[in-house]
Amino acid sequence: MAALKCVPALLLGILPALPIFGQASGIELNAIDRTASPCADFYQYACGGWLKSHPIPADESTWGRFDELFQKNQEILRGILEDSASHQQQSAIDQKIGGFYQSCMNESLVEQRGAAPLKAELVRISGVADPADLVDEVARLHARQVPAFFSFYSSPDPKDARMTLAGIDQGGLGLPERDYYFRTDPRSEEIRKKYIAHVARMFVLAGTPSTEAQKKAAAVMTIETSLAKASMDVTARRDPQSLVHEMPKADLKQFGTQFNFNQYFTRVQAPEFAKLNVSVPQFVKGLDEVLAKEDMGAIQDYLAWHYIHASARLLSKPFVDENFDFYGRTLTGAEQQKPRWRRCVSATDDELGEALGRKFVEKTFGAEGKERTLKMVLEIEKEMGRDIDSLTWMSAATKKEAHVKLQAVTNKIGYPDKWRDYSSVRIAGDDYFGNWYRANEFENKRELDKIGKPVDRTEWAMTPPTVNAYYDPTQNNINFPAGILQPPFYSNKAEDAVNYGAIGHVIGHELTHAFDDEGRQFDADGNLKNWWQKSDEIEFKKLADCFVNEYGSFSPVSGVELNGRLTLGENTADNGGVRLAYLALLDDLTKQNKPINGELNGYTEAQRFFLAFAQAWCENQRPEVARMLAQTDPHSPSRFRVNGVVPNMPEFSAAFGCKAPDPMYAAHACRVW
Repeated sequence: MAALKCVPALLLGILPALPIFGQASGIELNAIDRTASPCADFYQYACGGWLKSHPIPADESTWGRFDELFQKNQEILRGILEDSASHQQQSAIDQKIGGFYQSCMNESLVEQRGAAPLKAELVRISGVADPADLVDEVARLHARQVPAFFSFYSSPDPKDARMTLAGIDQGGLGLPERDYYFRTDPRSEEIRKKYIAHVARMFVLAGTPSTEAQKKAAAVMTIETSLAKASMDVTARRDPQSLVHEMPKADLKQFGTQFNFNQYFTRVQAPEFAKLNVSVPQFVKGLDEVLAKEDMGAIQDYLAWHYIHASARLLSKPFVDENFDFYGRTLTGAEQQKPRWRRCVSATDDELGEALGRKFVEKTFGAEGKERTLKMVLEIEKEMGRDIDSLTWMSAATKKEAHVKLQAVTNKIGYPDKWRDYSSVRIAGDDYFGNWYRANEFENKRELDKIGKPVDRTEWAMTPPTVNAYYDPTQNNINFPAGILQPPFYSNKAEDAVNYGAIGHVIGHELTHAFDDEGRQFDADGNLKNWWQKSDEIEFKKLADCFVNEYGSFSPVSGVELNGRLTLGENTADNGGVRLAYLALLDDLTKQNKPINGELNGYTEAQRFFLAFAQAWCENQRPEVARMLAQTDPHSPSRFRVNGVVPNMPEFSAAFGCKAPDPMYAAHACRVW
């Protein structure tokens, strides 16, 4: 959904694919529910027909336009990988991606090995006897990207975004978010019980007797609950200022003495550095308390669990099925596993993404699409400049700085200028488990080697086949992978109203992130630096509170309301993005001497714009995943990404003739940008 650890990239979210541009107008006419009123429930009107005719497949927890395109991309990637694996004389890239995919698809060999690949590391963990051993083992696990206890990472320095800084952050939980350990409603209590039972069953699969496995699971839950208590919740973490605590490396000793960080930095082979950022100081202190309180046997159980959990997808069917039963069926409601080839395609994209992405770009991405997309990006950026000038609540001094930031935004479209070199990663066609962890070791070392060096701003945080987009506040750039810049998201054959409603609102969304409640705290160069006049900050927060209250009133599943603070940034970006795209369409139509009320297939230009936007978010969702996302995801559910936006746009009310007291009528519209 991708990302820096300290201050995450701001993402579009789980983005459904846009309408299939098969109709003359470019909108999906069969998706429309003509029994619904666009002024009463625009999402139902735009998507009702699609929702009825597209039930969720058994192996999915959601099914939307995103999933349709994602599966199309996976079919393309499967063809690339099967071709790479079958070449008699493989290129270097073919050897890597084809060998990795082949090793994953060799299910009979994976089954034959069972739990054996785990044993060497589990023996090492069982030998952890003192604090020095513990440090060495945590470093070993982290080098393989097994997230035990905490995370150690590199990211742009919040105070000097051109340089890379080391950082420590909270981590080490097996449930999705810290509040899962403390909510007292029946569903949350049920999930915790099922989690403990799942951990115990995984220990049994790894060779532990049942009674002992239950004790180990209880020890894991005790440690994770203590770590969760010391962690910040997802809403508090949205404030980037709260995650910046730079200090000399030597000052880590103030948080306790149970974990020797200097030994850890040496063992994990980090470059020399003098300072680092400790995102959540109270967590590091809490970690020290956990290590002082728990006996070494419980700590061994905790480390073993996280190694088993991280490895589950790489092992035989009993591990894979048990892992799916909790993380798939219980948490998201999915009824069955995805086919193995889909899982193997995703694994290759995860581990060797730019090697696979390079082949994907060669097969799918044309220069014309990149050129036209860039043209649209520049047009929407121009509208953002006009929007800044038009604001009545912002002072001239802050407007001047906003323009400086806007002019500095970098646009990255399609794929990296320089491809990642995986030549040092050893890939064997008969070693899926080893391939995965060797690729993890490569990636971990690549990230840590950045510490103390200038930031490479040409690097991407998403692979080219990804169907998504993001804004990076520390680099002040917007990024659109090739995976989203193809039909049905964008088409050279689609009319302007549809392209602006579809990919245009995506572009506007990412650009608005530069000025939402998080992004606005970073300057033109990506530094966490306040460039706002105090009076403008106060006014911004008043306007943003309108979104907090609006979206906080929505309930995606019975008994759960959206968190308006958690979703504020994405809601701001949704509203700003649609507005900017609409303004860009108006300008485009004016240049072509076309009226906004010009009709095609019974819909005006304005109506087709809003339908294209809404149909981007047609999605069915299981209640289990709806509940989980409402508690953890900064993005609002698809229905509210539509019905939360259009009542804030008088242009929508004018296009569809909405009047008071219609629910979609813009009577008390929220607006920041």
